[in-house]
Amino acid sequence: MAPATAGPAPSGRFTRTTTPPAPALAPPVVIPQALEIWAPDPPTWSQRLIPRGVRSAMADLGLWQEPRPLKPSYHLVQVIEVLTRYGWCQSFDFSPTGRMCIRGAQTFLESTGHVTAIDRGKAVNYLQTQLGRQGVTMRFWEWNDLSSNTFRGVEATISAASDLARRNGD
Repeated sequence: MAPATAGPAPSGRFTRTTTPPAPALAPPVVIPQALEIWAPDPPTWSQRLIPRGVRSAMADLGLWQEPRPLKPSYHLVQVIEVLTRYGWCQSFDFSPTGRMCIRGAQTFLESTGHVTAIDRGKAVNYLQTQLGRQGVTMRFWEWNDLSSNTFRGVEATISAASDLARRNGD
């Protein structure tokens, strides 16, 4: 795209040109069907008692529908939604009242089939990279437990990590 001229061209030889601003990074236009339930319900006791192999056989017969695992960028957005729905906490993966820390939300989503272990690891790497950009050298679950953290700060960091993953195609 050629630079646009700002204002009418002066009568002299020199023209003033400007370049249009870069477009802001926007969330994806098409959201996968798996994200229709951003913060899934916890599995029922009967679902917890069914072994994974039996659930897979039931899914093959159409009697069960396993959730589709998400890419790291969507997984990080879903972590925010889980923390918003169930509550965010510090010092516990799962608090006695049902709140979760970042690692607890990731464990919950992995245990319910919403992310694979590999994609969860990629999401953790993006989160660690984002923390590194902020000058934090500790692991994300240690950072989560700092007394100076608020949910707004945690949410902003996870969102920035999700944007980084999306820019990298994950």
